[in-house]
Amino acid sequence: MKPSLQFRLSQHLALTPQLQQSIRLLQLSTLELHQEIEQMLEQNPFLEPEDDFSPIETAASLEFERQRNEHNSSEDAGARSESSPTEADTSGIDTAEMGTTERDDWENGTERDDFDGISESPARQSQGDDELDPLERNSLSITLQEHLRQQLLGTRLSAEDMAAVDMLIESLNEDGYLADTLEDIAGSLLPDDPDEDTLDELLSRLRCALGWLQNLEPVGVGARNLSECLLLQLRGRPAEPACDVAKVICREHLELLARRDFKKLMAATGADEALLKDAQSLIVSLEPKPGRAFTRAEANIIIPDVIVQKAGRSWKVILNPDVMPKLRINDYYAQALRSSRGPRGGTASEGHANLNARLQEARWFVKNIMQRFDTILRVSRAIVDRQKNFFTHGEIAMKPLVLREIADELGLHESTISRVTTAKYMNTPFGTFELKYFFGSSLNTEAGGNASSTAVRALIKQLVAAEDPKKPLSDSALSSMLEEQGIQVARRTVAKYREALKIAPANLRKAL
Repeated sequence: MKPSLQFRLSQHLALTPQLQQSIRLLQLSTLELHQEIEQMLEQNPFLEPEDDFSPIETAASLEFERQRNEHNSSEDAGARSESSPTEADTSGIDTAEMGTTERDDWENGTERDDFDGISESPARQSQGDDELDPLERNSLSITLQEHLRQQLLGTRLSAEDMAAVDMLIESLNEDGYLADTLEDIAGSLLPDDPDEDTLDELLSRLRCALGWLQNLEPVGVGARNLSECLLLQLRGRPAEPACDVAKVICREHLELLARRDFKKLMAATGADEALLKDAQSLIVSLEPKPGRAFTRAEANIIIPDVIVQKAGRSWKVILNPDVMPKLRINDYYAQALRSSRGPRGGTASEGHANLNARLQEARWFVKNIMQRFDTILRVSRAIVDRQKNFFTHGEIAMKPLVLREIADELGLHESTISRVTTAKYMNTPFGTFELKYFFGSSLNTEAGGNASSTAVRALIKQLVAAEDPKKPLSDSALSSMLEEQGIQVARRTVAKYREALKIAPANLRKAL
């Protein structure tokens, strides 16, 4: 074979490092983005938050303070004693020039030393609890373990019993249940192959400690399963027939209660329908998770990326300023890099090239973050424009919408829209929703139009909420009712939507 040269034309997309970073930042959630920013701030010296003081501003502030202190120290002692303290501090100084300088420093954020030592007034401090932010108040609340240990301070337990109870407290999970068995806890405290008498003595002490723990507040803490948790709470209730039936159900027939099999429950407990209904109401009023009140509520809080506000007859979409990072390039370091040109070749030239690369990396990072929020805003505006009826009438008025429609409108790829709408949230008059919530498949109607699957789910929720508890609607009945309203939905589709809404089947929704 003879070697030959051939020319071939082809097109391909090259994923540059800048484009890869832009795609990665676009799919990050708000929390992940802030973690990425913190990591970049630690690694790149050319990047800084806008609320920090640049070296030039800090140097100017320090120089101003030094000159003012020197001027004050050179004042005549006799003139200072004749004048008031305020007049002495400003005598001999051009007040117009000083006021301008102080005002500029205050606007630049450099004049802050005079305010570092100011403490909160007693009147302000007395209002602490009333003015605390709800998130801050929750962060100051004690944990379940701390709450239990505070109660132990009033007991007269020996050091050994106190240590045993503390060991059980450490074994509690977030719901207040004992996560490990007493045998496992004892085994973790003893060496391998312990003496049988020693093991029995430790288990006996742990059982005694468990009794102490289960007598603390909240009632039901330290239980090993749901049945024991409910029985601990019923233990303190007044003795009455409904309470006795509830204890029997919690001890032996919780599975029948979960299945709403009331006929077998009446046969097993010997209670009539009225008494069984009272016992059921009593069990429902109990707390299945005693540690729920001590969980951190802010862990479930969602911070929206965009906010939708009413502006006359239209809707205005803005970015949430609380989630937008404020970054900038450090001009002082950038100017120093531009002014310092090292000799060609050698280590100095390599170091200068590395610093230039870090500066370019910082610029790309800031630009990609701005582009990320710009894309989120564009997609959010397109969604609001397509789903105007939702913001007026709620989810029942949601229209069918797919990712390709938004992608074609904005000239973006469908995968880009998918990245933007994942883990990004919008605050609306009806609550905070993920951007993906506004997309839904279409279902045929008798009129020849389309109905959104989101609107159908909302309609199913309304029908279930208005049903007779004694005769709950089955999936087939829901499908027939939707068909009467002109929406063609199969029974299996209704079951899928019901499960997505976390609505129990008809047999589990039935009440006495």
